[in-house]
Amino acid sequence: MRSLVALAALVALPAAASTWDIDPAHTESSFVVKHMMVSNVRGQFGKTTGVIEQDDKDITKSSAQITIDTTTIDTREPKRDAHLKSPDFFDVEKFPTITFKSTKMTKGEGNTLKVTGDLTIHGVTKSVVLNVEYTPETLAGGKLRRGITATTKVNRKDFGLLWNKTIEAGGLMVGEDVAITVEGELIKRGAPTASN
Repeated sequence: MRSLVALAALVALPAAASTWDIDPAHTESSFVVKHMMVSNVRGQFGKTTGVIEQDDKDITKSSAQITIDTTTIDTREPKRDAHLKSPDFFDVEKFPTITFKSTKMTKGEGNTLKVTGDLTIHGVTKSVVLNVEYTPETLAGGKLRRGITATTKVNRKDFGLLWNKTIEAGGLMVGEDVAITVEGELIKRGAPTASN
C-alpha cells in the first residue's frame, strides 16, 4: 500500500520543464547568398517569434518552434526586396512565414546542440539540422534570459525557389546555397525565483 502511495505521489510531481519565448525585439533572422558568383548579398527578416519547451533535466528532450515573417524581408534595396517577395522567390502573399519545428536534439560540446527539424519555406518542408549555441541563463530586466545562435545551410531549389538568370560569364546570377542564421534572446516565462 505504501509503495502505491509513493508511486502516486511521484506521478503527481510536476515535470522539470520550463518555457522560453523568443524575444522578437532582440532576435534577428538573416541569410547570405552569392550574387553573380562574386559577392555575398545579405538580408534579414524583421520579425521572428517562437517558443522553446525545455526539459530542465535532459535538454535533448526539449522542443523548439520558430516562425519567421517573410513579409518583413530587408536587403537594403527596395527593388530587390520587392522581387524577393514576389512569386519568383518567397511569394509572401501565399506563404507569409517560414517555420521550423524540431524533431530531435543532440547534445554537443559545451553549450551546443544539433537540432534536427522540419523547415518549411515556400510551402515546402524539408528536414534540416541547426547548429545551435546557447548561453547560460542570466537575470536581466527582471526576467531570466539566455542567448541563442542557430545556423544552417540549405539549397533554395529544394524549397521551390527556382528563379535565376545566366550571366555573361556563364554562371548564375543568384547562388543556390543559402546560409541562414537565427540569433537573439529567449525569455523564460514566469517570475524568476530564488530557486531558478
